[in-house]
Amino acid sequence: MVSDDVYNIIKKENKTAILVTHDIAEAISMADRVVVLSKRPAIVKKIIPIKLTDASTPFKNRSATEFAKYYNEIWKEIDFHV
Repeated sequence: MVSDDVYNIIKKENKTAILVTHDIAEAISMADRVVVLSKRPAIVKKIIPIKLTDASTPFKNRSATEFAKYYNEIWKEIDFHV
């Protein structure tokens, strides 16, 4: 998977990266923190540190026991209007 490759390169090279995504699962599985922004004009609503047990690859991280808790916490912070 591409996300696993990117994750491994960042870890191997000990680099910092900023990932901008609308995919909550992708953010949780790849990041060590998620920054939730408000609607325009954007301000930082919340910064959520991500600590997954046995974090290895983004694909496997989606199976972590804490994953659902983080997903629900982030979902509640999003300004979503249909």
